[in-house]
Amino acid sequence: MIIVFSVAAAVTAGLIILVSPLARRIGLVDHPGGRKQHCRATPLTGGIAIFCAFMLLVLTLDVPLGQWRSFFLASALVFIIGLLDDFQETPPSARFIAQAGAALIIVLWGGARLEHLGFLVGGGVEIELGWLAVPFSIFCVVGVINATNMMDGLDGLAGGVLLLFFSALLLVTVVGGRFEDALILAVICGVLAGFLLFNFRFREHRPASVFLGDAGALFLGLTAAWFLVRLTQEPVAQLRPITAVWLFGLPIMDTVAIMVRRIRRGRSPFAPDRGHFHHILLFAGFSVRTTVLIMLGISLLLTVIGLGGEWLGIPESYMFYGFLLLFTMYFRGMNRAWKLMKTFRGADDHRQVPERAGGGASV
Repeated sequence: MIIVFSVAAAVTAGLIILVSPLARRIGLVDHPGGRKQHCRATPLTGGIAIFCAFMLLVLTLDVPLGQWRSFFLASALVFIIGLLDDFQETPPSARFIAQAGAALIIVLWGGARLEHLGFLVGGGVEIELGWLAVPFSIFCVVGVINATNMMDGLDGLAGGVLLLFFSALLLVTVVGGRFEDALILAVICGVLAGFLLFNFRFREHRPASVFLGDAGALFLGLTAAWFLVRLTQEPVAQLRPITAVWLFGLPIMDTVAIMVRRIRRGRSPFAPDRGHFHHILLFAGFSVRTTVLIMLGISLLLTVIGLGGEWLGIPESYMFYGFLLLFTMYFRGMNRAWKLMKTFRGADDHRQVPERAGGGASV
């Protein structure tokens, strides 16, 4: 595992070094100015390096990949639409169609369906989805992809949260003896670590030298969705569904809260704004690096709670109602923070500076 992780990190770092100068020449960069706040043109090559390194290394592993064919096709689809969006912004409808198409591929062809949600309400009653399994699974896959994309707003944020998430899944598969899945997860963790060498702010005054881009955010979002479904459903279930929710808790809570807010205000749920949790922390006076570390700490805490509940056998209904309580507290706190931001700024959302979704914009 350590060798696979190290090789993946090294290959990703090497690809970033090789591809970034070419990206500058062909215009695959995120330019400063206008609504963006970073200070220099930054290559959008992180996603390209992650995708290429992952595919290259997975194909060299001594593991059967027949069941992964649907995932590879779906990954190529979202990667291509993301790459096109990195070059020139594509219509939201095109991105949504590509995401829905990728979800259809892994749900219908790959069999990555949520057939049950576990014993969420207690009383020994398991929630079976029946005919709702396919549409609900597609909805969840698209939701996870967008949650990942929306998390990509600060240097090191999306990459760090995802590295924690996939590391938790790696631990689960190793403990459960699923070594084939563990090897692939080791590759994912490795490519993310290699990317973070260039994207994380190890010093506050040194911003990211590369961004993830939509190509990387969409690919990693699909990968997260694939494993969330795969590891919570038979025949290879390693987690209860509610545990997976805790592991991916921060992106879920932030995305649901921001979308509900936008809908209540009569706006598109996909319209960009500066109302995410990391924007609130920045508004409160925290630096970019400190904001990212705070959010990574919260993600780590949610991961520990989720895995603790799983391994200690805490009833699923307790974990479910606990997460609902946590989300309620989060949503109420966010509502108050949004009101304070609006009061102090004296401006509505349409006058605020929106981030470029999936661009990893440096603030």
